[in-house]
Amino acid sequence: MKAYFLLTISIICEVFATTMLKISDGFTLPLPSAAVVLGYGLSFFFLGLTLKTLPLSLAYAIWAGVGTLLTLFVSVVLWDEVLSILKVTGILLIIGGVVVLNSATNNKAAEPTN
Repeated sequence: MKAYFLLTISIICEVFATTMLKISDGFTLPLPSAAVVLGYGLSFFFLGLTLKTLPLSLAYAIWAGVGTLLTLFVSVVLWDEVLSILKVTGILLIIGGVVVLNSATNNKAAEPTN
């Protein structure tokens, strides 16, 4: 459970950093540019801690998928980006992939070892 909490912090930091990347205007604004570096640094730090207990494929799939979903919502809210059927379909496919990876990980853990 702790690993998922750390992964959640990592995702929030990544979405924050990505948002600041847009606001930094190509790293021409100092404060948002510093926020990009801080956000990504914290994101990778917490992702690294997560990887102590979660498999890389599962953690990265969740990190990328949820990060993409949240970034899409930020883009729609802050920059009036259009939420098209293709974007929704892509997000649903990503979420489906995370579910499949999680199921595969759980099945592997349940197999007896000789």
